[in-house]
Amino acid sequence: MSIFKKKAEKIPDGCIPVIRCSICTGEQVAGFKNKTTGKIDEVMLIQDDLDLLKFRQRYGIKDKIEKVY
Repeated sequence: MSIFKKKAEKIPDGCIPVIRCSICTGEQVAGFKNKTTGKIDEVMLIQDDLDLLKFRQRYGIKDKIEKVY
């Protein structure tokens, strides 16, 4: 147990959080999509709800996350 709380990492400037989903395999990867270029930087693999919760907590995301296919 730690006395100090970890601060949430910052979402990169000009980016929105997204989950890229594969139609064929069902694989999901969380990352950030650049609003201007549309490029997605992958951060972590999402295998279950716990992974998604960890991603949300790590970056302090409270809003709905867009899914990109």
